[in-house]
Amino acid sequence: MTVEALSQQEIEVRLAELPGWSLEGDRITRSYRLGSHVAAAAMVVHIAQVQEELDHHSDLTLGYHSVSLSVHTHSAGGAVTAKDFALARRVEDLAPAHGAH
Repeated sequence: MTVEALSQQEIEVRLAELPGWSLEGDRITRSYRLGSHVAAAAMVVHIAQVQEELDHHSDLTLGYHSVSLSVHTHSAGGAVTAKDFALARRVEDLAPAHGAH
């Protein structure tokens, strides 16, 4: 199945539905603050499980009290696609359970 790159307008519309996410270069990105390093590590594990389920992986960074994601679709030449937004939506849905903001 071919994954198509989204247009700039499509990206902007989808970003409007995901507060906190932004376009940086050829990727969509988001950083979260958490109450502790352990909470941040737990969120990273949860995101990794979702990424395996979707078979779509981001650059995922664990900080002291933070988690950051940067994602684009390699199979679409590094463009932003609907797959990236599907992952972003899933991460947004799980973030509150970890106390992330």
